[in-house]
Amino acid sequence: MKVINKLKFPKKSLKIINPIPHFENFNEPHFISLIHSSKNSLQLQQIHAQIIRKNLSSNSRIVTQLISSASLHKSINYGLSIFNCFLDKNVFLFNVLIRGLKENSLFEKSILYFRKMVKMGVRPDKLTYPFVLKSVTALGEKGVGGGVHCGVLKVGLEYDTFVRVCLVELYVKVELVDFALQLFDESPERNKVESVILWNVVINGCCKIGRMSKALALFEEMPERNVGSWNTLISGLLRNGEVDKAMELFDEMTNEKNVVSWTCMIHGLMLNGLHQKALDLFFKMVEEGVKPNGLTVVAALSACAKTGALEAGKKIHDNIMNNGLHLNAAVGNALLDMYAKCGYIESASLVFSGLKEKDIRTWSIMIWGWAIHGHVDKALRCFEQMRLTGIKPDGVSVLAVLTGCSHAGRVDQGLQIFDSMQRECSIEPTMKHYAAVVDLLGRAGRFDEALKFIASMPLEPDYVIWGALFSACRAHKNIEMAKVASEKLLQLEPKHAGGYVFLSNVYAGAGRWDDVERVRSSMKSKNVEKDPGWSSMEVDGQLHTFVAGDSAHTRKQEIYLKLEEIITGAKQQGYMPETEWVLHNIDEEEKEGALGSHSEKLALAFGLISTGPGVIIMIVKNLRVCGDCHSLMKYVSRMSQRVIVLRDIKRFHHFKDGVCSCKDYW
Repeated sequence: MKVINKLKFPKKSLKIINPIPHFENFNEPHFISLIHSSKNSLQLQQIHAQIIRKNLSSNSRIVTQLISSASLHKSINYGLSIFNCFLDKNVFLFNVLIRGLKENSLFEKSILYFRKMVKMGVRPDKLTYPFVLKSVTALGEKGVGGGVHCGVLKVGLEYDTFVRVCLVELYVKVELVDFALQLFDESPERNKVESVILWNVVINGCCKIGRMSKALALFEEMPERNVGSWNTLISGLLRNGEVDKAMELFDEMTNEKNVVSWTCMIHGLMLNGLHQKALDLFFKMVEEGVKPNGLTVVAALSACAKTGALEAGKKIHDNIMNNGLHLNAAVGNALLDMYAKCGYIESASLVFSGLKEKDIRTWSIMIWGWAIHGHVDKALRCFEQMRLTGIKPDGVSVLAVLTGCSHAGRVDQGLQIFDSMQRECSIEPTMKHYAAVVDLLGRAGRFDEALKFIASMPLEPDYVIWGALFSACRAHKNIEMAKVASEKLLQLEPKHAGGYVFLSNVYAGAGRWDDVERVRSSMKSKNVEKDPGWSSMEVDGQLHTFVAGDSAHTRKQEIYLKLEEIITGAKQQGYMPETEWVLHNIDEEEKEGALGSHSEKLALAFGLISTGPGVIIMIVKNLRVCGDCHSLMKYVSRMSQRVIVLRDIKRFHHFKDGVCSCKDYW
């Protein structure tokens, strides 16, 4: 008791908690009111001390409220200690604890205390099962769920509205949708207006397993819909690639639309690769006065990052600042990723420095950014800074520094980092890490070491491993080893176009045109199609996308005239078209024509005619840039006195004054 009497009350808490002498007349209702008004865990502990002092610590109602408030203040361990000290445990105490554990994401403990409850002979009620079922759902425990369902049947709660919704939600989560539909069909309240949540859950279940016709039929049958009903179906349609139907339903929503509706649509368009439409919709949302939330902003910034839409990204950044949106880890990471992938690594660095909340993903994005822009020393420094702050590296951050070492030719340093993964960081290497080391050795021309490394791998080499080796072989014109790698690729994935293209490249490089034709005939007979290459760039907030030999653009005549002009000028400066990048058995003149229509060259020409002097030209390429296009861009950067930034599938190339940031090591 002496310890309790010495309790000091902070000045801040005096607004809520009266001085100690005034507690003498407090009873149960007074303490419950005080518990509800507590602002933090410290105040709650002070109130608890006075409850003990007044000998009310065995009062079930007071203790129930203490545990509930401890959960709300994210001090669930404190709540657990209160529960464990209480001797006469009843259903109310168990219910508040199980709920608190669930709401603090301690799902396994929530189920554990439910089992203790049953073992102690305390009968669960309709307030117990919803939170137990939600914990089981979060864990996706099919077997445990079945056991809890049996318990529901034993106590006769199967027709309770909230219990039934949670049961349906459980079966949807574990993808036993037929069970969910059976429970739904047996529900006596399904045709009542207040059953809308049950309908929404079962529609989501149908969407989850791709039964869209059933989901649409249920939507039409609903006795009443709310905004959640529309959002659930629209989100499901988008996840299943039915963009037009989703857009049709979205447009039908007039007064019902909320920020979640807009976010579902923007995120869905982005996932379906319709990045420009996603961005157009985001800005339409802003124009209509709907305030984006964190999830909306993350989806829109992701669309910018995918396409290199810097202007749109900057506008979204302004929107975040103007609306006072909290720059939490998710929004900060998306903003950082956008600047890094749109070619503005220094802006990304400024965002990174200003972020108060940095998690492992934040650091990994920054390390990746430095690595793919060719700043390996900054990537390595960032990696070390992360470790000094106490954040333990993960597989992604290690892969980022390995990639940086590979791009810069830092072979020994990269091998040291790989060796330290398990020894110092306790990270088990994945196939991606092994592929990074193969790439590291292959780029440096150390093929014997690369083969020995592949042979020593504890994992069976997959498509990515042999693809990394092939790319290095082609760069070094090692025809024999490239052929071995290509054949391995075809064995592993006979339906993947890349293997055929790789092998065709090898034969073309050796002038074996009959073999090239044989490989291509094999592709046709097996209905294997090569992914088309494209390049895009943003001008005045709009994305313009080009494919090889494109004739669809409204300014195609100007584009081709400009391209002819820059190629002619580059030739006068010493540029020689690298016709080895054309894989057809045709004469040199025709090869030059084929090279001239590559998508990145068309994007470059468009950039030159569409932007003013001094403006950086930013191009995004979905495949690896070809050697001839890389060579031409160096010449054009010097001739036009323009900085050209090209992002291909592997890295960034910054061209300035006739030099590329990759130093031709790519």
